[in-house]
Parts: sequence; C-alpha cells; structure tokens
Amino acid sequence: MPEPLQRLRGLLLRREGGDRVMAKVLSAIAQFGLEAVLVAVDLVLESGLPSAEHVENMLNRLKSGPMPPPVDTPLTVNEAPIADTGRYDRLRTEVTDHA
Repeated sequence: MPEPLQRLRGLLLRREGGDRVMAKVLSAIAQFGLEAVLVAVDLVLESGLPSAEHVENMLNRLKSGPMPPPVDTPLTVNEAPIADTGRYDRLRTEVTDHA
C-alpha cells in the first residue's frame, strides 16, 4: 500500500469505526484513480483532520478545475441589509393565525 494511505490508515485505525472510514477512502480509488486519491490523502494529512468526507471533498475540488473569473456587473447595493430575526417569528404567527 502506498505510504500516504498507510499513514492515513494508521491515524484512522486509532479511532472507533476507522476501518470503515479507510474502506470508504479506498473505494474512491475506483472512481477517481489512485494518483488523485494519493494527492487528496496527502492534502488531508497536511490539514491534520483526516476523514473520508474530507478526502472526498478534496477529490471533488481537484476534479472540478479552476474557478471561473469573476463577472463584472453594474449592480450595486444601495442599502445595507438589516438582520431581523424576529421577522420569521412574525411570519410564522401570521400563517398560524390565518389557518
């Protein structure tokens, strides 16, 4: 087994359910290929938060390619939004009053 996968396995097997997480990571090889999984595992190991979800997220980011350039738009915000958490309570009360 390649070294990054061995390091990940060593970390995951210390936790309960780590064998299932490692199996999930290994199953990603069929979909993304060994090289992509190894790169993703290396990046995840650098972050210090190894999990199957983190590896899967990293694989999807690597697969997606570069972000598109920002779009220039003439739209501007003239009035800053105001947080009104009570609005939802008022709306909920209005709905129950009409029922």
